Amino acid sequence: MASNTTPLWLFDLDNTLHNASHAIFPAINANMNRYITRVLEQGGHPSDEAAVNHLRRHYWKLYGATLMGMVRHHGVRIEDFLHEAHLFDDLLGMVRAERGIGRWLGQLPGRKILLTNAPRRYSRQLVRHLGLHRHFSHHISIESMHVHRQLRPKPSRLMLRKLLARQKIDPRRCILVEDTVDNLKTARELGVRTAWVTQYLIGNAMLGHLTAQRVRSRMPSYVDVKVSSVRQLPRRLAKLGVARAR
Repeated sequence: MASNTTPLWLFDLDNTLHNASHAIFPAINANMNRYITRVLEQGGHPSDEAAVNHLRRHYWKLYGATLMGMVRHHGVRIEDFLHEAHLFDDLLGMVRAERGIGRWLGQLPGRKILLTNAPRRYSRQLVRHLGLHRHFSHHISIESMHVHRQLRPKPSRLMLRKLLARQKIDPRRCILVEDTVDNLKTARELGVRTAWVTQYLIGNAMLGHLTAQRVRSRMPSYVDVKVSSVRQLPRRLAKLGVARAR
């Protein structure tokens, strides 16, 4: 492909390249709950299980990351929250992923960037364990998502605009591959093409309202391609406006 048509792929990590709903997300949610409980208790706020679960989900829906709500409304340190939320006895033993992911990524023409709201240490460990690190030219974790010295994780328009400007690429040549529809919606509003990965959504405690039937039938207008797995992307290139590599 000519350089002015080569696509740039932006890949999410959790529930896109591996099944985080199986064990990792439940562990992260439990870790966050313990941390949030301590913060609420120290502030003299209700800290029962229902209150903590509500707050964690509320901040996630409102800001795209529970971390953002805890920073803005409770003054927690970003580093402390990320560290506490991602403590695992055996992270690699909790990983569930399809075989052949690297082969499918290799069939996609153009550069690839990992763009994840997960912290750097966790995401790098996972990507290396999955054998995918060589497929990504850049690894952008939540610690790198600052705009004007303010943390702006997905679905931030400001962060995505900054990323596209740094990469000096037309948004129409970019494709975001994600499981989270809010992130896809923001990207589409900026002109980025979108691919929605759905196979791991069922079982995600943060999305308990999504039934299998609803996921199968839903096709938002801001989604260009809906796939169960990233393995289907090489067969959907035309739909994404991408020419096959010669």
